[in-house]
Amino acid sequence: MKYEPKNPYQYIGSYNPRTYQENKSSRVSHIVKQVETMDELFNRIQLRDGMTISFHHHLRNGDAVMNLIMDEILKRNLRDITVAASSVFPVHTSLATAIEAGVVTQVVSAYMSGFVADVVSEGKCLYPCVMQTHGGRALSIESGKLKIDVAFIASPAMDASGNISGRQGKAACGSLGYAIADAYYANVVVAITDTIEPLNHIDIAKECVDVMIVVDSIGDPKGIVSGTTRITKDPVGLAIAKRTIELMDAAGYIKNGMSFQTGAGGISLAVATQLHQKLKKESIQGSFASGGITGYLVDMFEEGLFERLYDVQCFDLAAVASIQKNENHYSISASQYGNPYNPENIVDQLDVVILGASEIDLDFNVNVTTGFDHRILGGSGGHADTAYGSKFAIIVSKLVSSRISVVVDRVTTITTPGETVDALVTDYGIAIHPRHSELIHQLKKTTRLPVVSMKELLDTANELCGLPQIIEPKEKIVAIMEYRDLSVIDVIRQFDPL
Repeated sequence: MKYEPKNPYQYIGSYNPRTYQENKSSRVSHIVKQVETMDELFNRIQLRDGMTISFHHHLRNGDAVMNLIMDEILKRNLRDITVAASSVFPVHTSLATAIEAGVVTQVVSAYMSGFVADVVSEGKCLYPCVMQTHGGRALSIESGKLKIDVAFIASPAMDASGNISGRQGKAACGSLGYAIADAYYANVVVAITDTIEPLNHIDIAKECVDVMIVVDSIGDPKGIVSGTTRITKDPVGLAIAKRTIELMDAAGYIKNGMSFQTGAGGISLAVATQLHQKLKKESIQGSFASGGITGYLVDMFEEGLFERLYDVQCFDLAAVASIQKNENHYSISASQYGNPYNPENIVDQLDVVILGASEIDLDFNVNVTTGFDHRILGGSGGHADTAYGSKFAIIVSKLVSSRISVVVDRVTTITTPGETVDALVTDYGIAIHPRHSELIHQLKKTTRLPVVSMKELLDTANELCGLPQIIEPKEKIVAIMEYRDLSVIDVIRQFDPL
């Protein structure tokens, strides 16, 4: 049975807390079975046609585990497999092969790029895939709506008893936040490691693990840093970052106790760097920074500019090194991070989040999932989660890149609804959501920030680039856009290369 969200999206101002029972932690005298070969593993777990398997993405584009398992599945002529991966990267070529072969018939993920995104966009997956958010994925698993038969967990280090750590081993990746829901709620959990040694810290307890296997390599930690996690050096991007800091300051968010998160895009990381300078210059200390943690946030934390880091995913090796040694650098699960029904989720405690966009429209809806041609390029990840939870969600982008405007009349795909977005900062001006009428008035009266309407930005972009070409997709729905509360916010139709 395929995963199929059905309830239509409707904006909800607040979510009533819900908790879901797991039974792994109460296992008594649990023993993890270690197997020696892939044949022994597959004989033991009894993977069958129609099952759902899962993977986490903490090794990002350096992960080797998904390809390892998909290659074994291809050898065994299994059919109708659903892959529930927290994210999919270009390295995951074997998954693309399995989709084209009809072995994998659905992918459920919060982010998708590379060959898998291409084959899904081209309509080669039998069933519509589902694009989730990081918090929504945790909710779907905990609530039982996404039932995982077998979770394959890439485990950087394990001890002889079967406990798992992300902080040790040849492929240490730091936090294992996206694997926690899988570990607690999957019917069978397989831990795959290349390092057996005593552990200084346990991220996933042996009570969650059923089977373990040692392989030559689970991946290359250098692949944790991919193209989207590098700071911009472009003067225009740096100017946008400077303008963003000025907006945050004028809106009253740069102050003692502030909480902050930034996305992994180049301009977003530049904002983090410039915030660092301002906090240091003015002797301001924030309470916490969260999210995918980068070395830029680690530097601020280690200089005492933030008291704590809440880390669902290490975005670079500096973050991995920090979580290994710093007591107040906390690993959190995806549910603790962004599950809307988790009463203590971190995103609801954020003051400001800095995010990117491939498109933003006149209603402030944001697209970070597809290009204007409907081809899948990424996904929400934590975008929609943090935009909803934070007090002030700022989108940063050049107005025009490669003669394509970020501002459009209507986004190709809704990733993050406009009700949860507060501002867009570009090189041609700042658009504030009309619901902030008092802030707009204040900024115009007391600052020299170039506050304009979204329509003015669109008109400017059209003057620079001409009217955009509208590309119609085919009729076939290739993916469903699932909002963080598991409602359907949009669909993606088949990319038409012609």
